[in-house]
Amino acid sequence: MLHIERIPILNALKNYNYLIVNTDTREAIVLDPTDAQRCREVAEKNGWRITQVVNTHEHIDHICGNDEIIKHYGCTLNAPATAKNSIAHVNRWLAHGDTVSLGSLTLRVLNTPGHTFSHICLLIEGETPVLLSGDTLFNAGVGHCYNGDAGVLFTSIQQFILPLPDHTLVYPGHDYIENNLAFAQSREPDNTFIAELLAQVKQQTPDTRTVTTLAIEKMMNPFLRPNSTSIRTKLLETFPEMGRSDQDVFVHLRKLRDQW
Repeated sequence: MLHIERIPILNALKNYNYLIVNTDTREAIVLDPTDAQRCREVAEKNGWRITQVVNTHEHIDHICGNDEIIKHYGCTLNAPATAKNSIAHVNRWLAHGDTVSLGSLTLRVLNTPGHTFSHICLLIEGETPVLLSGDTLFNAGVGHCYNGDAGVLFTSIQQFILPLPDHTLVYPGHDYIENNLAFAQSREPDNTFIAELLAQVKQQTPDTRTVTTLAIEKMMNPFLRPNSTSIRTKLLETFPEMGRSDQDVFVHLRKLRDQW
């Protein structure tokens, strides 16, 4: 049976670390360890044995705990095949369509460049699908593209994330939902769902933060709402030269978010 343990890291970047647990065998994968000690404490408190590490991409806040976890548990490291020059001590390089096994559980690799050119997401299919989206898709936002390309990120999301079932649970790499919702509200002030969700989120803590679904994201994440009249109208006020494609909307939203 699958269990996802979300571990908020109280650093400036508000990282989420994850333990993906097979409760039958009590084996666990640690995803993107920022704070190795915290991940170890949570695993050991619950009697889970970390057998693998998976990195979604090469940014230091997603890999800095690798060595400590590997040294302590003697476990293996999996990372994107496109990051061969950026991540050390990798046992297995992952490409699109590969799978990572955790006992009877299977995690499918989605190649989702854009935030960086070496980014993957993990999909766990089943009655309630789970997407571990790293810095590709955030709650109410998407990752910056300083080391990537916003147009490529748009294509990754369109091709591999939006076709997933609406009830897919979304577990991103950072706890940015409150700030992202504030940006979303500034872009689409007539969207009452955004206002209602933002009010709820403001009452939450990092430990009680809501877990969204893809259906919820489609209702409030501006990067998944390119056909919103409000979003398009406000963007054209700032970028009158903007094209009319969904990708144009996405790219120009990302430009605004970079400065917001």
